[in-house]
Amino acid sequence: MQIILMEKVSNLGQLGDVVNVKSGFARNYLIPQGKAKRATEQAIAEFQSKRAELEKKQAATLTAAQAIAAKLEGLLVQITQKAGSDGKLFGSVTNANIAEALAGLGFAVERAMIHMPHGQLKQVGDYPLTISLHSDVTASVTVSVLGDSVL
Repeated sequence: MQIILMEKVSNLGQLGDVVNVKSGFARNYLIPQGKAKRATEQAIAEFQSKRAELEKKQAATLTAAQAIAAKLEGLLVQITQKAGSDGKLFGSVTNANIAEALAGLGFAVERAMIHMPHGQLKQVGDYPLTISLHSDVTASVTVSVLGDSVL
């Protein structure tokens, strides 16, 4: 399916690119999220008339993401979970727990933005994680999992 991108999409293209993608990807993700439209003559003409406005909007979101990344960079987030005497957690720390902890610190980060390369955290310790705030902006944070001993 041929679509026109309404914003920059990682590994796909820039704003205004007309690309071919699998129809399921376009119908189920790109079009409902507002990231793309079907590449019809009418949609391309409409895009050309709104191009300056869309570029301005994309620049504003990039600037906002860079400002949040500057505040997040190097941040230490502490999460306390119940753990055994050997440091193994009862349960695990997920990206939802990290997003909730960041919300408590005043950062609106969605859990899908948090990249956990080794999966859920199941041990007490410090873990470096990456948060993708925009397709071009990432921030590195350290999550410190503290054990709350159970008696």
